[in-house]
Amino acid sequence: MTTTESESLRGIDLLADTWGEGVPHDQFDILRREAPVFWHKETDGGPGFWAITKHADVKAASHDWRTFSSELGATFIPTADEEMLAQLQLTILNMDPPKHERYRRLVSRGFTPRMIRILVEDIERRAARVIDDVSERGEVEFVEEIAAQVPVQMICEMIGLEKHQWQRMFELSNQLVGGRNDPEYQSAEGPDAAAMEVYMLCDAVAADRRANPRDDIMTALVNAEVDEERLTDAELNLFFITLIVAGNETTRNLINHSMLALLDHPDQARRLREDPDLWDTAVEEMLRWGSSIHNFRRTATHDTELQGVAIKEGDKVVLYYASANRDEDVFNDPHSFDITRRPNDHLTFGGGGVHFCLGASLARAEIKATMRQIVNRLPDMELTGKPVRLKSDFVNGIKKMPVRFTPIALAGA
Repeated sequence: MTTTESESLRGIDLLADTWGEGVPHDQFDILRREAPVFWHKETDGGPGFWAITKHADVKAASHDWRTFSSELGATFIPTADEEMLAQLQLTILNMDPPKHERYRRLVSRGFTPRMIRILVEDIERRAARVIDDVSERGEVEFVEEIAAQVPVQMICEMIGLEKHQWQRMFELSNQLVGGRNDPEYQSAEGPDAAAMEVYMLCDAVAADRRANPRDDIMTALVNAEVDEERLTDAELNLFFITLIVAGNETTRNLINHSMLALLDHPDQARRLREDPDLWDTAVEEMLRWGSSIHNFRRTATHDTELQGVAIKEGDKVVLYYASANRDEDVFNDPHSFDITRRPNDHLTFGGGGVHFCLGASLARAEIKATMRQIVNRLPDMELTGKPVRLKSDFVNGIKKMPVRFTPIALAGA
């Protein structure tokens, strides 16, 4: 390694403060070129971790759960103590097969192709209503009033929450995701306050479904059995949190980044208005461009290597999807936003393998419906202020994004 290369690597910082300013694509470019398996120090006393930035390596590690475990140390970068790790390992996100497969089957019944087809028409109607609600105003806060609406409504409906609870789910998911790193979402009661409120709500909903079954995911969960045993209250609580965050926060941010991409590339929005057949490839490019999850951590179960670099048993291995999605070896001109891009082997839904996102089809439908409404009905939307980003080393979030557009009258008004 040359002196110049060493100096460039000394400036690498992939922790939360960096992400609060934006996705560090310049750093990822350096890492893919000079150190695709890079030892990254931690500032909180943690042991450090391997940052994995090449598409092929992220994909391979995602498929190899026997070597790169989600369960051994959980999927977040900070080292959890024994009590926290035991709790995290009750969630499907932090399980390896065969346990993961048993629990995944419980949730997957709500995300079958047949169920998604039924939901898509509802998604289209909801997206139209969201734009109806803001179309005459001409100026809105995009994140809360547009991007968040369809995802939070859909997951709350699937869980079986009443309409008056939807806004609170939006607020709680912000606190659950941002409470560790972002001061705006840190409450005086501490980082666990939002989780406790969600647990109480889950207990109430679970009790109701036992007495009054419905055709929703919560009814399926309270009646489900794993190894001939019902889920415990703790397991139900953590399933509930996972569904709320994964079904709401991630898709909301994919819509936020999709909007920013079209604002930065108005020629691409114009092409979508002129040729609606481009929407399917456009959604895939939006997914590649705006990865909503920065990374997932894995833990090496035995000594191994990637790119010729030795990785020891117990080492943290962090997979960076935003970097994999801009890999020059996979994507032609990766820093250009091209709605006609084919092929588009992005890893936004987790790189495949056992943890491939169950809600991928639902997310695609929500992004397509919402963005199509905006592109066709509010074609001159523009920013009125700088987007405010979430300070997080996990979620690629946008907290606020003020926009304006020419008001339009509702049809038939």
